[in-house]
Amino acid sequence: MITLKNIQTEVDTGFLYKILAENEKDPNVAKVFIEMSAIEHDHALAFMAKNNLDLSQLPLPSGRARILKLIGKIFGYDYILGVLLDTEKSISSSIIHARQQTKTTSSISDTAHVTILKNILNNHTEISGSNLARFEKRHRSVGGNALRAAVLGGNDGLVSNFSLVMGIAGATSGQSEVLLTGLAGLLAGALSMALGEWISVKSSQELYENQMQLEMEELETNPEGEEQELSLIYMTKGIPEAQARAMASEIMTNKDHAHEILIKEELGINPEDLKGSAMEAAITSFILFAIGAIIPVIPFFFLSGIAAVLFSALLSAVGLFLIGAAITLFTGKTIWYSGARQVFFGLTAAAITYGIGTLIGVSLG
Repeated sequence: MITLKNIQTEVDTGFLYKILAENEKDPNVAKVFIEMSAIEHDHALAFMAKNNLDLSQLPLPSGRARILKLIGKIFGYDYILGVLLDTEKSISSSIIHARQQTKTTSSISDTAHVTILKNILNNHTEISGSNLARFEKRHRSVGGNALRAAVLGGNDGLVSNFSLVMGIAGATSGQSEVLLTGLAGLLAGALSMALGEWISVKSSQELYENQMQLEMEELETNPEGEEQELSLIYMTKGIPEAQARAMASEIMTNKDHAHEILIKEELGINPEDLKGSAMEAAITSFILFAIGAIIPVIPFFFLSGIAAVLFSALLSAVGLFLIGAAITLFTGKTIWYSGARQVFFGLTAAAITYGIGTLIGVSLG
């Protein structure tokens, strides 16, 4: 069943692909985005016709799409590409699920739009290998993940510190105790997040570097074996044996190039992934968590007692709603639904800790 929401999704994705095309420096990759925009626009028109709707009723790009355009302008257009990929995968998954529920036969049109995008790329022979690799790297990195991490990092800080502050406020009416605990929770949580992110990035880099070093040692001590492994990898991809062995032999003539190919094909490691800064990731995590965590603490700088508790709950509710609204950039849900859900769960967690804190305070008293 085609709904107006489906039509709006097609309009929005076509609009965003057009934005990507307008801001893509490589003309051939921009051509791909233009074709994707045209495909999405045609889908919207087809949906309109199927529902017997006049073309004059075709909706304009939504507020969500325009916000994403603004985000792309500020933070880079890879964020838009990341969100588009999420949308395409979600649409494909929904179609497949619906067919499973209704037990209808699958169709080639069920293929995710990301596959259509890949097919267009493959058919554009004028796109050089380097540009295709650059595009696919952007495709895999999915800029939207960074934005999602920012939203969720702020959410973690807000919910955890809001609950902590409410628990202490329930146990004691002292302004200084709550303020001290809130700031301590902010610092402890932000430092923990930063250290965890630093360890995660650093350990991954060290693991990859170790594997790459071992691969280089194998390449130097047993080049024949590595050449055979590489040819077998190509054969398992469906390349004829003679061609696979010829490709492997040619690659092995340059040791550095062979090492690069082997770590990609045999280990699945992309050297670009090692360029991320562990310290940068740690600082970002610290800041994002701290921004969320400071919100419930603010009222206790100048208020105490129930007034501070209520003001803290109000500020936190606003913060939770905004975070829920930001999440709709990835989920496509309505702002009111996602925001209200975020507020409900955040306030529920805080109410529970406040109640426990009150019981403990009474018990200690």
